Amino acid sequence: MAKLIDIYRTPLALLTDLYQLTMAYGYWKMGRAEREAIFHLFFRKNPFGGGYTVAAGLQYVLDYLDAFRFSAEDIEYLAELEGNDGQPLFEPGFLDYLAQLKLRCDVDAVPEGTVVFPHQPLVRVKGPILHCQILETALLNFINFQSLIATKAARISTATGGEPVLEFGLRRAQGIDGALAASRAAYIGGCDATSNVLAGKLFGIPVKGTHAHSWVMSFDDELSAFENYAAAMPNNCVFLVDTYDTIDGIRNAVHVGRRLREQGHEMVGVRLDSGDLAYLSIEARRLLDEAGFPSAVIVASNDLDEGIIAGLKQQGAKVAVWGVGTKLVTAYDQPALGGVYKLGAMKNEMGDWEPKVKLSEQAIKTSTPGMLQVRRFHNGQNAVGDMIYDELAGEPETAVIVDPLDTTRRLLLGDDLSSANLLMPVVRDGTVVQVPEDLATIRARAKYQLSLFHTGIRRHLNPHEYPVGLEQSLHNRKTQLILKARGVAI
Repeated sequence: MAKLIDIYRTPLALLTDLYQLTMAYGYWKMGRAEREAIFHLFFRKNPFGGGYTVAAGLQYVLDYLDAFRFSAEDIEYLAELEGNDGQPLFEPGFLDYLAQLKLRCDVDAVPEGTVVFPHQPLVRVKGPILHCQILETALLNFINFQSLIATKAARISTATGGEPVLEFGLRRAQGIDGALAASRAAYIGGCDATSNVLAGKLFGIPVKGTHAHSWVMSFDDELSAFENYAAAMPNNCVFLVDTYDTIDGIRNAVHVGRRLREQGHEMVGVRLDSGDLAYLSIEARRLLDEAGFPSAVIVASNDLDEGIIAGLKQQGAKVAVWGVGTKLVTAYDQPALGGVYKLGAMKNEMGDWEPKVKLSEQAIKTSTPGMLQVRRFHNGQNAVGDMIYDELAGEPETAVIVDPLDTTRRLLLGDDLSSANLLMPVVRDGTVVQVPEDLATIRARAKYQLSLFHTGIRRHLNPHEYPVGLEQSLHNRKTQLILKARGVAI
């Protein structure tokens, strides 16, 4: 499976916001570059108004970290940047430092395909603060987008009730990487194949496709178009039947399907791309069955998403395969996940860890201090609650979790439950230690993970809220830090 550097042919150290480098310059100039720090990458709300998120994008992170370096061309470019006074933005000593920089961070992350929830760290980075800081933008870029698309794909796959979903979004994706990363994440989330041939080559995703309306229009009539396509590709015949009249198109497909059968081949099916998909799929199924093609599948496309698919199924649509493009790869109804990367702790001049908290007028934007880990509790069949705790404080003192946004909501996770931590070591001292996983393994994990949660959490409208909270002593420490920062006597 291809790595990120195979796609871009260069390290991506400059895939960052300028303020990451200006802060790094400040740390270096003040002699604080090597001060150890801990950062967490997390999000605050599940996307699409849903009850869960599927984590994705970690392999991109690992590829990026494995190849991380500032090239000579990068340093030359940075040397050309100027401040408001027309003088160089960075002095030569700092650029020399960047040219020699070798990451020394430890990174822990939830495996791709893990179902995650707001406020939980998906990635934790520990190391020299300058090193941690310059990774922020790229890590957010990789994790935010792919987690968003994997979640959308999971929702769509849930709506089909297990019927295959084909990702058809390349032509309307947000650029080249928006297409490649979306195809990868969509497969993780539950799509069965992609139309994106480059994604198939790079990531090992099955590819599917047949013909477009232009093929039909290039012939004098639809029947000739189908006959010629069947002659060219007798083993790949899904006929697009709505160029002129859908019902006539189905009859033409049946006609050609009979000829294929006489030649020892079988028509795969027909595709509907416009009109009343519920009615037309029912009619198509009737016509195909009456003609002796009960195994021919009906594929539907046309700006589908989970809501439309659910509606079609409620109307009795006879669709067997769903082609979903624009609304999947662009996350049409929510174009960003909104993940953030916040400082949780930093060593002082004495070498002791000091927790850090970011305050806000909005409770949801107040960060959680410490070196955070997530522990998921199970009752033998289902996941029943997640505890966020501080590893710097040792093992959790209690099994009580406190809602980060409502301190009156608390839950005791009983002694009869089993549990496991979600964040796993993936990088140590700058070296990637996780063995790369193939997408089939990650996709299977996502499917299994989703099965661990109550259907109320997985439903699309007004989902049940899965219990996630701070371990009680961590909640108490966070409260004390907030009060201290606001000058409130404790």
